[in-house]
Amino acid sequence: MSLSLDAIKKPIEKELTAFEVMFKQSMKTRVPLLDTIMTYIVKRKGKQIRPLFVMYSAKLFGDINIRTYRGASLVELLHTATLVHDDVVDDSFQRRGFFSINALWKNKIAVLVGDYLLSRGLLLAVEHRDFDMLEIVSNAVRDMSEGELLQLERARFMNATEEVYFQIIKQKTASLIASCCEMGAASTTQDTEIQKKMRQFGETIGLAFQIRDDLFDFGDNKSGKPAGLDIKDKKLTLPIIHAFSKAAPSDVKKIKKLMRSNVNDKQKIADVVEFITVHGGMSYARIKMNEFRDRAFEILESIPANKEHKQTLQHLVNFVIDRNV
Repeated sequence: MSLSLDAIKKPIEKELTAFEVMFKQSMKTRVPLLDTIMTYIVKRKGKQIRPLFVMYSAKLFGDINIRTYRGASLVELLHTATLVHDDVVDDSFQRRGFFSINALWKNKIAVLVGDYLLSRGLLLAVEHRDFDMLEIVSNAVRDMSEGELLQLERARFMNATEEVYFQIIKQKTASLIASCCEMGAASTTQDTEIQKKMRQFGETIGLAFQIRDDLFDFGDNKSGKPAGLDIKDKKLTLPIIHAFSKAAPSDVKKIKKLMRSNVNDKQKIADVVEFITVHGGMSYARIKMNEFRDRAFEILESIPANKEHKQTLQHLVNFVIDRNV
């Protein structure tokens, strides 16, 4: 059974507080409107999963230090920027159960806020000459943008294969978790081989994390993400792709037509979910998700590091994959 998030955070409570101080500091601005929006964002912070990956990756090889805090701030600024931009792209008016930035201040301001957050992160790295971290995070920004664009292109034609799906989520989601683990390690060890292995560990967790997120779309969940969003956006996620590969071509054609229709009702979502369940899409996705978790633990086991902190990282991974929110 996985530990609660509070239990996972407990060993590094002081460090998390120090990180929060730095993160708030990095978002300070003299523009009153921007300052109001930054305060709104800080007050509605999420579960801090990514900073936790940075800190526990660092702790495997030494003490959490100022560079670890900067790495965690950098990744959280980038992540927040992408969420703000995503809400604009998706026309989403809610984020974590609260109004999104674009819902309250309109799209133009939301896009500029996202740009501001991204620039703050990049400047934080440049000001302190953290060029290794800057390279890691810049690669993640590129990968995430490419992944999103590839997903949009495939949604248009509804022709994603399993191979393309994994390419999309590797770039779109796994690249940022990979950056967290690589940056954390880079703040406490100079060993580039270890940094590389921690990146592989993070990437594998990121793949499982995204499959978990995709599964939320097909059932009751408490994630704050309304069910059926991926269906509405015609996103071909792993459960759908697998169901398509098992169903009769005529049924696939019918479901694709239904997904393309502009009808956005509960019945449409229920029909698609039933099709996926009947053809084993949900169970197949869960199997794949657990395979990635096992693979990540194998990678972690092969790294010479503090056993106690390895165990905490495993608890964090289990929380992320077993979560209902």
